[in-house]
Amino acid sequence: MTPQLQRVAPRPPRVGLVAGGLAAYWPQFPGLYDQVLACTRRVAERLAGFGAELVDAGFVDEATQAGPAGDRLRAAGCDLVFYFVPTYLTSSMVLPVAQRAGAPMVVLNLQPSASMDHDTFDTGKWLAYCGACPVPEIGNTFLRAGIGFRSISGHLDEERAWAKAERWVRAAGVARTLRTGRFGLMGHLYPGMLDVSTDLTLLPARIGGHVEVLEFDDLRERVNAVTPDEIDNLLERARAIFDLDESVNDDDLRWGATVAAGLDRLVTEFSLDSLAYYHRGLAGELHERLGAGMILGSSLLTARGIPAAGEYELRTSVAMLIMDRLGAGGSFTELQALDFDRGHVEMGHDGPAHLAISDKRPLLRGLGTYHGKRGWGVSVEFDVAHGPVTALGIAQLRDGTLKLVASQGEVVDGPLLKIGNTTSRVDFGVNPGEWTDAWSASGIGHHWALGTGHRVDELRAVANLLDLELTVV
Repeated sequence: MTPQLQRVAPRPPRVGLVAGGLAAYWPQFPGLYDQVLACTRRVAERLAGFGAELVDAGFVDEATQAGPAGDRLRAAGCDLVFYFVPTYLTSSMVLPVAQRAGAPMVVLNLQPSASMDHDTFDTGKWLAYCGACPVPEIGNTFLRAGIGFRSISGHLDEERAWAKAERWVRAAGVARTLRTGRFGLMGHLYPGMLDVSTDLTLLPARIGGHVEVLEFDDLRERVNAVTPDEIDNLLERARAIFDLDESVNDDDLRWGATVAAGLDRLVTEFSLDSLAYYHRGLAGELHERLGAGMILGSSLLTARGIPAAGEYELRTSVAMLIMDRLGAGGSFTELQALDFDRGHVEMGHDGPAHLAISDKRPLLRGLGTYHGKRGWGVSVEFDVAHGPVTALGIAQLRDGTLKLVASQGEVVDGPLLKIGNTTSRVDFGVNPGEWTDAWSASGIGHHWALGTGHRVDELRAVANLLDLELTVV
């Protein structure tokens, strides 16, 4: 799909780096200072390779330098700060940075190699391996100061440690996307779906960003402005991406392409990072036709990295955005059925799908009836790529807070419905009824995002940076 769909460029996270050591050591042990600076350069080079904007606040070896370093990081607007401790330093050199940087901090304790050469090392060489020494001290200080403590301990050549660092950088990218995001909400609530209702103040208050409230009139006017060339381009793109079932009506396909072109205009003009929508309509009037024609364009937007969710699912559109920025895709999903013979949970949705995670070329199917909705048109049908997957949703709770809910499973082979829906068989390793009861008791709500890969470790980091609870089913 790459030639037909140009993905949006995600906002890179802005990551700060500070390193430190004890100034009293430098005159005592010649060469130690140069060695820890060399290690600091290796850390900077590796962090820069994770796709972040790196802000280097320098080296702190006196407590008086810590506050100004924190101020530099705050002025840069960092999303995350790594404090590299290549040798011992006092917690007084770390706390002011954490207090004034305005961003979560990860203490990075990476010694030069996996172990020391004990027979040849003197005190000076040992001190280059002494980064672990202040980590408990810093943890206690942060606890007493009411600051979240995070650390990674390992060595400079250890990929396990770097994978954890990269996980924090990716989580910081998600946090930046949400903090600066513009979440479109168009139309009105699907009647009777009480769980879908979202407090429009709570979302920006808890995760940041802005909810842009739109009307279907906003889409109508942009669809009216679409040119024949734009429609032809969308039709060409659709035929290159999808297999077309014989049930697809040419007029319905052209209407879907017309609405898709209007959606492209809407997203561009309102600078949207996501979109949730629903309109019931009546008697075939224009707004009903617009709502029924959304599926093709919404799926194309989702594959480009601008997730679109039906049924006014604002929180799920944000969950889809989180999964997309983690590289997992994230397709609009709900429960469809349970297969107790095979031990599978069948899940998917009629409507917007993340085409980039389809198991094979997605299909466009013509539907004369949308179940539970007015209108008719073309709909997307596919199975998510087989292998590990993660379901992620955002729950709004009784006390007005938000939490993330996730579960890891595997998409497996088996019979699928051919009704113009996305459908996947997910094996969660337990009886599907037991899983469904536990999933439903988590507070998840009707819909969620289904993405590729096992992502709970990454989602723990995201939840940590967003200060949200994560429930894993």
